[in-house]
Amino acid sequence: MARQMEAAHRTSLAKGEFGIRERKPLPTLTEFCQTRIEPWASRRSTWLCCRAGLRALLKYPPLANMRLSEIKGEQAGDFAAHRSSQGLQAGSINSSLRVSRRVLRLAIKRGTLEAAPKIELLHGERRRERLVTPEEEARYLAAASPLLADVATLLADTGLGPDQCHRLRGEDMARDNGRNGTLLVTRGKTAAAPALFR
Repeated sequence: MARQMEAAHRTSLAKGEFGIRERKPLPTLTEFCQTRIEPWASRRSTWLCCRAGLRALLKYPPLANMRLSEIKGEQAGDFAAHRSSQGLQAGSINSSLRVSRRVLRLAIKRGTLEAAPKIELLHGERRRERLVTPEEEARYLAAASPLLADVATLLADTGLGPDQCHRLRGEDMARDNGRNGTLLVTRGKTAAAPALFR
């Protein structure tokens, strides 16, 4: 009976039922980005802002020519040091590092990579937060075309993002009276984006 169990186990191993298979070599960062990321990203408007960061990654040969499984936090740190030596600020470098995180997470999602390394961002990134004053808003609305003024007013008064605003349809808007009403937002970038604005 033991010999029969051993034979069955060997047969299972030979068929690869236990997941013991010869692994194919993983693609390099450049190969993965060109074949899997760029065709997918070209159809998504949210990736337009990531193109510069992706180009910066692919212009750095030590990282671009590395296989996905070989990329660790140390290699990302070397890339950051290289970009810093070019005189770039922490915000610009962190933008590229965020893109590298996203690429590696997509590699996991597509079954190419099993785990992604932890990539640390640089400290000292400047945040640019500025509120538009009522006077600036009034000057902008006075100079804008009627359509642009309507869109800008809607964005400023509701807090909608541009994408949420441009996805609104007639049936998503209801007026309670001459000035007030409700807007139904059904889509957005995050799970919390759909909401009812009054």
